[in-house]
Amino acid sequence: MTHQSRQGDHPCQVIAVVNQKGGVGKTTTTINLATGLAAVGQRVLIIDLDPQGNASTGLGVPHEMRHKSSYSVLIEGMPLDEAVQSTVIPNLFVVPSHVNLSGAEIELIDIDHRTERLKMALTPWIDQYDFVLVDCPPSLGLLTINALVAVKLMLVPLQCEFFALEGLTMLLKTVDRVRENFNLDLEILGVALTMYDRRNRLSEQVEQDVRSYFNDLVFKTVIPRNVRISEAPSHGIPVLIYDHRCMGSEAYMALAREVLQKIGTRRKSAAA
Repeated sequence: MTHQSRQGDHPCQVIAVVNQKGGVGKTTTTINLATGLAAVGQRVLIIDLDPQGNASTGLGVPHEMRHKSSYSVLIEGMPLDEAVQSTVIPNLFVVPSHVNLSGAEIELIDIDHRTERLKMALTPWIDQYDFVLVDCPPSLGLLTINALVAVKLMLVPLQCEFFALEGLTMLLKTVDRVRENFNLDLEILGVALTMYDRRNRLSEQVEQDVRSYFNDLVFKTVIPRNVRISEAPSHGIPVLIYDHRCMGSEAYMALAREVLQKIGTRRKSAAA
């Protein structure tokens, strides 16, 4: 798959969506943020690096269509563009996951440049897209390290629950180690609060704690608990397509706008 180069004044933004805790809305955030960005004309690639393959399922890629996958790229050396598939959403593309990825952590140990496989695969094709979002597995193993080495920015979905900050501390320690050893440019773009329940006092308390700890790093947009968000993956489409008027869709569109705004602010600061 070849595309006209997109790069120029606005180079591709490569973002890892990462949290080692499962069930925090990571994959949901990846596919709906990507859809929101695609909806405003950005050309977006999702790389599904989670062996569970939920991003691939949520974008309607059946298992029999995943023989060319992120596993093929990381372990077998397949050129990235050969594994890219289009989706039902214009401007949105995906490199699907494969069940073999579940053994990739062990296989990577004996492979040269084991922490840089994704970066090496992505670099030749990076100018074909405005955004690349990497959906990471819920762990801090070699797959996630590959993502953190390949990107400059991280987006951290954080569920509004009691142990949220505790897990985040562990993630930040890993980020520091990756920065020291592999990727000096790694930064957090933002923390996105997910599964927010306005009826629940705990959600409000977690939001206050996270905002006081991270200040401006926390996105203003908060993703609510919403039944339509939960239903959409079973139909193989993002909630923004499933029901674009629901609260969840409106929140993810707002998050996409806020991400674009943050990226624009960062560019202005870098140019100043």
